[in-house]
Amino acid sequence: MQAGAVQTQSLQKIKVLIVDDSVTICRFLEATFNEEPDCEVVGYALDPFEARDKINKLQPDVITLDVEMPKMDGVTFLRNLMRTHPIPVVMFSSLTNSGTTATLDSLEAGAIDFMPKHSARSGEKIEDYIKELVRKVKAAAEVQLSAPQAIQHTTPIPELETLKNKLAQGVRLNTDIKRLIAIGSSTGGPEALRKILSQLDAKDCVFAIAQHMPRIFIESFAKRMNEQSAFTVSVAEDGQPLLPGHGYIAPGGRHLTLDNRNDGPHWKVLDSMKISGHKPSVNVLFKSMAMHAPKQSIGVLLTGMGEDGAEGLKAMRDSGCTTLIQNEASSVVWGMPGKAHRLEAQDETLHLDQIAPALNRLLLDLG
Repeated sequence: MQAGAVQTQSLQKIKVLIVDDSVTICRFLEATFNEEPDCEVVGYALDPFEARDKINKLQPDVITLDVEMPKMDGVTFLRNLMRTHPIPVVMFSSLTNSGTTATLDSLEAGAIDFMPKHSARSGEKIEDYIKELVRKVKAAAEVQLSAPQAIQHTTPIPELETLKNKLAQGVRLNTDIKRLIAIGSSTGGPEALRKILSQLDAKDCVFAIAQHMPRIFIESFAKRMNEQSAFTVSVAEDGQPLLPGHGYIAPGGRHLTLDNRNDGPHWKVLDSMKISGHKPSVNVLFKSMAMHAPKQSIGVLLTGMGEDGAEGLKAMRDSGCTTLIQNEASSVVWGMPGKAHRLEAQDETLHLDQIAPALNRLLLDLG
């Protein structure tokens, strides 16, 4: 009896607050999370003002937040919440154009992750959908957030002479492209990518991104990256040649690979099975870089849940490419880069604020 009491006390449940203007959705989510032995729905709110009161009263560990709600939209509420009472938030949006734009806004405002509302038209099995939703909420609950602080000077960029020498030994592609940069990311990735691409200044290079993101969001995501960087950014197409000064986003639900043919490098888009649990998979992109762009590409693995990209980054480094990972302190989730660190897949581990300046210094100094 005593042992049973101890076991009960040791099981700390994740307290979930649901914020959605649909009672039907609230009850669906409540039933979903209460099926999990380590989750407990402590309440739900039908608008942000009710949510504010229940956050103070119930002290949830994680919130699911609808984008479109009465009295105040979800993004505005999220911005206010992150300023005053930062809590891990998973956005929950309808599959609409306004929903995709608002979801990307919410990721920049501090949301940990997002999940489109289930639609029978998507063809996704409800069991798979629920499994992914629960996974994201549980992962978000583990993220430790702190109140925003004044911008501080980060640790200076480390000496990069060794990396410059490594890059200089690479063989160029048979084009005007000087270097390829492959970037992989997941949870927390959109905001990390925005910070990097807005500062990246090596316009005679090409970058490719594999970001874990549902297909419905990819076009809006590429458009936003295009607006916020000096590169021309678009969703990659099968057979598309690489052009200097361009960035390419892996299509939703497809793998992106590099094919360096006799007439120059092209992208190949593959509709095959999930790799490392994802499609697009960072591992697939990185391994194709290791194979077809030896010793002249750079791999960068950013914040994200799971382990996708770690083995691919190791393959890039083993082939002679230069590899960087985001450090734990600046990652929303140090799953993917953390695994790469354990595999010794990186040449350097950098704070998010150091990555773009490091890339600029490496690439611009090479000329």
